[in-house]
Amino acid sequence: MTVPTTARPPREAPRLNRGRVLRTERLTPHMIRVVLGGDGPRWFAARPDTDQYVKLLFPVEGAAYPESFDMAAVRRDLPRDQWPRTRTYTVRSWDPAAAELSIDFVVHGDQGLAGPWAAAARPGDELLFLGPGGGYAPDPAADWHLLAGDESALPAIAAALAAMPPTAVVLAFVEGAGPVEEQKLAAPAGADIRWSHRGSGRHGDALVAAVTGAAFPPGTPQGFVHGEAHLVKELRRHLRHDRLVPRERLSISGYWRRGSDEDGWQAGKAEWNRQVEREQEAAADDGRATA
Repeated sequence: MTVPTTARPPREAPRLNRGRVLRTERLTPHMIRVVLGGDGPRWFAARPDTDQYVKLLFPVEGAAYPESFDMAAVRRDLPRDQWPRTRTYTVRSWDPAAAELSIDFVVHGDQGLAGPWAAAARPGDELLFLGPGGGYAPDPAADWHLLAGDESALPAIAAALAAMPPTAVVLAFVEGAGPVEEQKLAAPAGADIRWSHRGSGRHGDALVAAVTGAAFPPGTPQGFVHGEAHLVKELRRHLRHDRLVPRERLSISGYWRRGSDEDGWQAGKAEWNRQVEREQEAAADDGRATA
């Protein structure tokens, strides 16, 4: 199958944006939606990606930031321990008519940085962020679409489902803590959305079992697989070497990693992904050589 190239706007340096909280909504016991307005979100109108992401900036208390909050100046003039803490979040939706940007936050009490901020957010609160970035959009020429991830990938999965043509064939897998975390998602009529619940089990095990045990539609899928790094590693191996999905048809990466905060994960993420790919591709080559 010949896959047409999707035109994308040229990449730009990360842009500093200022958004103001318009409202919040509790979607499930552990997910809160924050809707932002202001001048910053207007930049999202030009991007076609359904996995658009932003890097939220949380200033360090006591740090003397320039009034413009110029990140180049911050990194040049301040010691690293005074740089704002960053947390990467996928955009749930962008409404250009209302100039509203929605971001969904997974919240577990006082754990973490961004989740507690979202739980306490009130209209008028300011949020600084860099972006947008992104790299995936549903290909209308794909035979079918495979979407898989935990709750951290749910906003991107939901955005992808909403952007697909009505006739798209979709198999989507989402893992959450339990049935109360399920959400009603806008999707094509032919979409098969399967929820997995981990309960007290290890994060990712239920999702991996659901994907590896599923019967796939015929043809070659375009795949989007994101979430916790270990579950993504397992699904990458399965899709590449058991299902023989070509690398170029997969958008696959770990959003986060068990046991690491974002600062630690981002520092080693690129090397982790390269090492996983080297190991898995070498294993596949060995398997083909001995077959």
